[in-house]
Amino acid sequence: MSADKKPVVAENLSKSFGQVTALQNISFETERGEMFGVIGPDGAGKTTLFRILTTLLVQSSGDAFVDGYDVKGDFRKIREIIGYMPGKFSLYGDLSVEENLNFFASIFKVDPKENYHLIKDIFHQLEPFRNRKAAALSGGMKQKLALSCALIHKPSVLFLDEPTTGVDPVSRREFWQMLDRLKSMGITIIVSTAYMDEALLCDRIALMKNGILLGVDSPAGMVASYKERLLAIKGGDMHSILKALHDIDIVKSAYSFGHEHHAAISPDFTGDAVEKIMLELTSRGFNDALVKNINPSVEDCYMELSAN
Repeated sequence: MSADKKPVVAENLSKSFGQVTALQNISFETERGEMFGVIGPDGAGKTTLFRILTTLLVQSSGDAFVDGYDVKGDFRKIREIIGYMPGKFSLYGDLSVEENLNFFASIFKVDPKENYHLIKDIFHQLEPFRNRKAAALSGGMKQKLALSCALIHKPSVLFLDEPTTGVDPVSRREFWQMLDRLKSMGITIIVSTAYMDEALLCDRIALMKNGILLGVDSPAGMVASYKERLLAIKGGDMHSILKALHDIDIVKSAYSFGHEHHAAISPDFTGDAVEKIMLELTSRGFNDALVKNINPSVEDCYMELSAN
């Protein structure tokens, strides 16, 4: 057991599956009672990281601790003090809502009513379906049931692996409101997501790509650290405009962003970037192009870090 009692500590954590490296030298720490987001697309290594931290997978190298307990040597203790909600619904579909809750309470040897204050807001929405089989619940209700089961023993650290993937927007918003209430009760929440808008709801975020940790900071700190000038470009032939942006010397990087393209301007250029890009695009025949300065988002920070 480590003397460091932070909720989660990862030190040079790596994991390989044969010739495939899923995690490479991941290091970070979380603080007590914070919402810590692990942000990245599919294949970034988020689930592998979570499975190691929840003692379901053994790392190839490095160390990891949860509440000071080593994930390899103290796995039994860790399983008693954490809650884990995997990305894929993993409860018993042939059991009812109430039966699932009672089953998980019995595993942890607790009275379901003992920690009812943690799940009362959630269970209030599940109450009308208490006798319904879990397999027959909607996607949003399945997630709420899974969260309730993960909280039944009052964990000190709650791991949620992409909990809102495939869930409708209203249920997503309700789910994050529930997480905010749980955080106010002192529970440390480690949540992974591929949705960049959900990153803004976390106290701090870790950006991941291809098993590599790109950076850790608060969402505001991440945006404040963005050093390039950023432009948004729209026009009729967006595909050709993007190709043209890549050929302009002052453009450091360019990528599609919704209905626009975003272009990061090289810090060496000190002139009017909007005017320069407009002239360059016009000279290439894009007379309808619109260019404007914009402020970066977390997703822009991710794109910048990914390109480095």
